[in-house]
Amino acid sequence: MPRSAPSRRSVLAGVTATALLGAGILPSVASAASALPAAGGVPAGEHGWVTSTIARMTLEEKVGQLFVQNVYGSDANTPDARNIPLYGVATPAEVVQKYHLGGVIYFAWTDSVKNPDQITALSNGLQKASLEQDTTDPRVGVPLQIAIDQEQGVVTRIGPPATQFPGSMALGAGRSADDARTAAAITGEELRAMGVNTNFAPVADVNVNALNPVIGTRSFSSDPVLAAQMVRAQVAGYQDDAGISTSAKHFPGHGDTATDSHVAFPVITHTRAQWEQMDAPPFRAAISEGIDMIMTAHLAFPALDDSGDPATLSKPILTGVLREELGYRGVIVTDSLAMQGVRDRYGDAEVAVRALEAGVDQLLMTPAMDEAYAAVLGAVRAGRISERALEAKVARVLELKHRRGLVAQPYADPAAVASVVGTPEHLATADAVTDRTTTLVKNDSATLPLAVGGKKVLVAGYGATVTSTLASAFDAQGATSTVRQTGTSPTDAQIADAVAAAQASDAVVVTTMKAWDTAVTDKRGGQQKLVKALLDTGKPVVVVATRDPYDIAYFTAAPTYLATYSYSPVAVTSVARVITGQVSPSGKLPVTIPVAGDPDSVLYPFGHGLGY
Repeated sequence: MPRSAPSRRSVLAGVTATALLGAGILPSVASAASALPAAGGVPAGEHGWVTSTIARMTLEEKVGQLFVQNVYGSDANTPDARNIPLYGVATPAEVVQKYHLGGVIYFAWTDSVKNPDQITALSNGLQKASLEQDTTDPRVGVPLQIAIDQEQGVVTRIGPPATQFPGSMALGAGRSADDARTAAAITGEELRAMGVNTNFAPVADVNVNALNPVIGTRSFSSDPVLAAQMVRAQVAGYQDDAGISTSAKHFPGHGDTATDSHVAFPVITHTRAQWEQMDAPPFRAAISEGIDMIMTAHLAFPALDDSGDPATLSKPILTGVLREELGYRGVIVTDSLAMQGVRDRYGDAEVAVRALEAGVDQLLMTPAMDEAYAAVLGAVRAGRISERALEAKVARVLELKHRRGLVAQPYADPAAVASVVGTPEHLATADAVTDRTTTLVKNDSATLPLAVGGKKVLVAGYGATVTSTLASAFDAQGATSTVRQTGTSPTDAQIADAVAAAQASDAVVVTTMKAWDTAVTDKRGGQQKLVKALLDTGKPVVVVATRDPYDIAYFTAAPTYLATYSYSPVAVTSVARVITGQVSPSGKLPVTIPVAGDPDSVLYPFGHGLGY
């Protein structure tokens, strides 16, 4: 259920409009509107290319620019049968050409991302298909947006050898806007080297609900001021430093829900005043920084639109609030249209048309491409969407592509990939940034730092990679480590085995992953039982939350507790350095941890964090 109004007010204690203005996070509408140029203010070269290109495009080509789709396959020209049911053609290149797509999005599950060389080749192959397709006017060559969700942390599509960072909430714990910008710049530079020119990040949601199943550590903070500062820094890192487009998400704010919009339809019960103070600041900061794109949320927000429609289909929210009130002039893109939160009230074809009518410019991942494409064409031909409105949307998309250099340089250089992606310098920077984020929440028995040399250490709990990485790090410090990997749902037999191993050890490190969420773990609370059983052995026990920091509320007897905000190896190796005293912890909680079952009572406050 949504949290009560008093809990929201408590989160906002001390957060006033004056404070936000003082932090440079609440610009006036006039200053926000100036962040992206109006049509008359577009640079001459960009404006000339955009207008001349639109003048030569067919209606089908214009409509195609409004779609960003996933394509199956690791090579642009190799047939993949999974494309046929969705698109009627087999190769990724054919999909691009059939619909004159504005963009594609990469995922591991579509086989788009395997390694940097493969990604680069796929990107170049898809760009070639877009630029050289058979068209009524051979001068109409529009490069593709090639997009990805490389938020880092728990949402990371491209793994090593690409440089990894621990994610948004970890950066919030580090409190450094410079580190947030650096992480974005490195991530963006590596994406651009592989031909990926659009990152659907950063998350601008303010995670004030500890039971949020879909945002959580993807958010920088439960504090709107800190979240806005981090969002602003990352927009600068991606766009100004790396030269790729970025998209703040999920407007008007997905931080206070206990419902996952992938599978259901959330309702945000904030008042308009609460939205202004709690949800809006990060989006205002992104607009002030000149962000290229803003992504919509599939949720109802009655205080902004009482129609019951999701924000993605809401003209009062997207046109009234985002465009007219906040002065945003960039591209509005939907979240995936395959998500249940946007499909409950209308069919997929009608959803596409309604989203465009509401103010959307690009439609992401419609699950019914032929139907949606035909519906948009029909809506334009019938006058439901005017030619003028269509061309305004296309112009925003083309302006973005020109602004990010895709017209001048659409292809990535395969020979340069190895000198950019995962370089020693980037990896060392990621380690240093991550070391500043690890948070020591509790150290009542002064167990830490732990001298592991010559000791038997049990590493138990979540994650095969997590537990083995920790064990290797301890062994490198002279320990003899034993691993008992129990996953997210430990059985009674696994718990008994871990307890037996603990009794033969000098110290225990146990890792958790969303131990608070029985929907992720199991109905029996296996992770909670594991931690409590290990504590009962009387051995020194260090609990490490490798995702949400909220787990401590469910085993408050644990005397020693660390939060990494991520199970990525870069975060795990950092926490190993903290445990063994090689690094003194300096991260501060970027969220409030409430008492389990009582969201209005504070267990650990925002800003809490211990050191050595």
